[in-house]
Amino acid sequence: MAKGNQKRVRGRPQANSLLEHYRPIEGVVDEMVDASGNPRPAWRSFIEALGDLGADRLAQRFARADQYLRDAGVYYRVYDKAGANERAWPLAHVPLLIDELEWAEISAGLIQRADLFEAILADIYGPNRLVEKGILPAGLIAASPEYLRPVVGTRPASGHFLHMLAFELGRGPDGRWWVLGDRTQAPSGAGFALENRVATTRALSDIYGEMHVHRLAGFFRRFRDALNGMAKESGGRVAILTPGPLNETYYEHAYIARYLGIMLLEGEDLTVSGGKLMVRTVSGLKPIGVLWRRLDAAFADPLELNADSQIGTPGLVEAIRRGAVSAVNALGSGLMETRALLSFLPRISRELRGEDLSLPNVATWWCGQQAERNHVLANIERLVVGPALSTRVAFEDDGATRLGSALSAEERAELVARIEREGAAFVGQEAVTLSTTPVFADGRLQPRPASLRVYLARTPDGWTVMPGGFARVGFSLDPTAIAMQRGGQAADVWVVSDRPVERETLLPQESDGFIRTMPGSLPSRAAENLTWLGRYIERSEDTVRILRAYHVRLAETSDPEMPLLADIRDYLEPFGIEVESAIPLGLISTLDSAVYSAGQIRDRFSPDGWLALKDLSKTIHQFASTVAPGDDATRAMTVMLRKLAGFSGLLHENMYRFAGWRFLEIGRRLERGIQIARTLACLTRADAPDGALDMMLEIGDSVMTHRRQYPVQAGRRTVIDLLALDPLNPRSILFQLERLKAEIGMLPSVGGEGHMSPAAKEVLQLNTAIAVMEPSDMTAQVLDELANQIGDLYSRLAKAYFG
Repeated sequence: MAKGNQKRVRGRPQANSLLEHYRPIEGVVDEMVDASGNPRPAWRSFIEALGDLGADRLAQRFARADQYLRDAGVYYRVYDKAGANERAWPLAHVPLLIDELEWAEISAGLIQRADLFEAILADIYGPNRLVEKGILPAGLIAASPEYLRPVVGTRPASGHFLHMLAFELGRGPDGRWWVLGDRTQAPSGAGFALENRVATTRALSDIYGEMHVHRLAGFFRRFRDALNGMAKESGGRVAILTPGPLNETYYEHAYIARYLGIMLLEGEDLTVSGGKLMVRTVSGLKPIGVLWRRLDAAFADPLELNADSQIGTPGLVEAIRRGAVSAVNALGSGLMETRALLSFLPRISRELRGEDLSLPNVATWWCGQQAERNHVLANIERLVVGPALSTRVAFEDDGATRLGSALSAEERAELVARIEREGAAFVGQEAVTLSTTPVFADGRLQPRPASLRVYLARTPDGWTVMPGGFARVGFSLDPTAIAMQRGGQAADVWVVSDRPVERETLLPQESDGFIRTMPGSLPSRAAENLTWLGRYIERSEDTVRILRAYHVRLAETSDPEMPLLADIRDYLEPFGIEVESAIPLGLISTLDSAVYSAGQIRDRFSPDGWLALKDLSKTIHQFASTVAPGDDATRAMTVMLRKLAGFSGLLHENMYRFAGWRFLEIGRRLERGIQIARTLACLTRADAPDGALDMMLEIGDSVMTHRRQYPVQAGRRTVIDLLALDPLNPRSILFQLERLKAEIGMLPSVGGEGHMSPAAKEVLQLNTAIAVMEPSDMTAQVLDELANQIGDLYSRLAKAYFG
């Protein structure tokens, strides 16, 4: 900035160093500064506050935001040549600021568009008058893969086709906002918008607190209440349907489910019975009244839609057809994302609503009509040309959309020939020059192209607009670089007022009454994953204890052929634990399996728990390449035990005592009982080598207890008494059976009230049989059989609750 632009900031003269080298791009609207380089009104106080902080402190603040995102485990799945990889959420730290008066205009235009889309879908899947009158080409609709014939004539149970929408906007060189694309299928990103807000305010909490920024929570509260109201009318539950953890936005699905308190399900969790959509839970089948789907409609039902789908639910279409469940959004609503439809919206708006679009979309010409095709061919050098049936915004297309001016003469001639032959397959669109917004890079602010994604939700009072959303910001000046799959970033969006705004939250008002409700039914798949999470963590701990005991002795003797060490190697080998490596692959695999199981239930897993589990995984993988056998491995195993204990304690102390916790606890107790029985069978047998009993006490974490309990040196009977038959020792087999008896007895009845489940009967029998045994009865054969019987308990549970 020139010296003449110095200003007094917070009582002292200062040139804003962050703006000194900020140069808007000629001919492009910049969101932060006007053509003269002066901050726009909504930005003025924000930029002054940033200038007060300076580049170094800003970098520290933004690093704090990045650390929050890493700690929270926020990620986005990227698909490239190497496959599907998790990428840390790419936050562009400087928010996009929009004045609330301008936001009100944007909101009004999008509400008008949402109502128009509702009317179009009602017509296309109903009387089809738009096609009948020739306003919409029948061939275009029929050719779209998003047009689903099985739901034609189906009226949504809620009375509406659309409930949650997103629109991609861009500001052109004339300063007007244009709609670049519509998201009516299963709009993503609302959860990421929340995380953007949290991370950004962590970095700029003082600035955020001083500015009048509209909150996001009210938007989600109103939509949650609307979904619950719909479900109450149908007598069912609300659920989010996700494609699963391999989906690029699965983190968001889990986050939203956790944030709103909604059940997160996959297709296999659901079944259709008697024409109703039901979720498989540990309490039996329970009805679903509202299904907020986050997968493409074609994959929702392999019976009537895409037969190759393995993530859908057979019979879902029939349940919707009967009005037994409301789909958010309705199956087939993705049709409105079709790029070619943009060319017909202005006329349709006048036909159906008698008004022009107040927020127009980017100019589009479908080449299936002669006049439009001629226009595209005559102006191809200044247009972008792409697939007519694409549902992607032009700048995020995967190479199928081409800018005419960027083509060689040969490429242009080839494209012209294709358009002349297959005109209906192409659309031409006005090339979009996006406005720029500042990013903080290399210690200063720099302009980057940006688009704005805005969310609308239907409530009983009509559409509500999220006062923000998120901006997609490029990592370079190339407008195609704002797509997330191409390295783009995401920025928070602040809708700024000149007066205080309401501080909305998800919480009820103090004056509101409340009813404490019990947690919802636990889906069978979630129960199974919680059980296996408990088993994998306990199995990891047992393996680490054995390995530590092994490497302590290896460090002391330096003789791997010592009989006791040879016994341990033979014992571990069938379980895939090769002790020749300080960190066996079998141990790494077990911990990776724990991470996988937890990843299947992210909506039921606390951020702290997930962070602790990922830290465990990270630590074991680091040790694998750095730790040597012996003393080095002993210290590494001690670190692992400490972290495993911290993770288990975190879950035990913080997890609500409902069915989910019970299955986690059952998994832990099953595995501990199995492992203690097997290890006892190995180390207390009659021909066990010297030192085996001491090692057993060490593995069972009972050395000090043994010294206090028995005034004699460790013998076979005392070790078995303490680690098998002592009901007060949390490491003993009997203790595990007591806990299993209690927890299995608290599980939902599967045989009717008053009837014990097969698992409950078996654990009671086992518990009684062990409780009356003497140490002399516990031979190696008996212990091995006991381990198998405890393992059989899982099979009983799986048959009753996970099938």
